[in-house]
Amino acid sequence: MALSALLVAMGAVPAWAGIKCERGYQLVQGNLISTPYCQDDYLAQVAREYGFQASAAKIRNNPNYKKELCRYVFSDIRVQDTCLSAGVPEARGGVR
Repeated sequence: MALSALLVAMGAVPAWAGIKCERGYQLVQGNLISTPYCQDDYLAQVAREYGFQASAAKIRNNPNYKKELCRYVFSDIRVQDTCLSAGVPEARGGVR
């Protein structure tokens, strides 16, 4: 606890600590921008709504886990772009 307070006081805050995400978009100077970081965060949130115990960190660190989740939740329009960029659905060759 004291170490984290010291790091904050020194300005050594991790980059992700300042990232604000809204529905898969990153808030940057008042504008919402699509970023892989926030898309992964949103995919985890949507997957949890379907009953998966998903975390954004696991999605970011394991592309196969991301694809596995996408196979189940691809029909949800909120994550279709994220899943398409991950290569799902493979069987249809992607939507053109």
